[in-house]
Amino acid sequence: MKNSRNLWPFGILTAFGLFFVGMATAVTIALTHGENLVSPNYYEQELKYQDQINAAAHAGAAGATVRLDAAAGRMIVSVPVGQLKQNLTGKISFYRANDPTLDREVVFAPGADGTQTFKAAGFVAGLWRVRVAWSAGGQDYFLEQKIKI
Repeated sequence: MKNSRNLWPFGILTAFGLFFVGMATAVTIALTHGENLVSPNYYEQELKYQDQINAAAHAGAAGATVRLDAAAGRMIVSVPVGQLKQNLTGKISFYRANDPTLDREVVFAPGADGTQTFKAAGFVAGLWRVRVAWSAGGQDYFLEQKIKI
């Protein structure tokens, strides 16, 4: 008489073993993967978001723009000329989502015509977010534009 072996216990143990190895691999990958937030103080920025929404509405009403002149190879940030007389101060941030080491921040200092230009050749090709935050006459303004160089 031939003994037949029941293979179910081996199959169940093999399934549990593969599951355990898979989960251990997933946990190891998750623990060794670097976690980069969008910015180091992301949560503080989130709390100030309503102020930013109000400032963006003011910038839109004022007619401020950010545009790329591909033919001339430059980015142009412009504000209404009337704001220049109101003690305008601000900054321009160039944000690159996939590589934080490429981010730049400069002082916003528009010329007499209300524009400030930047050579596009100085930037790595790809998608950039240009964020302009300024204050004029006691009013805050914020403008964000995506530009592909």
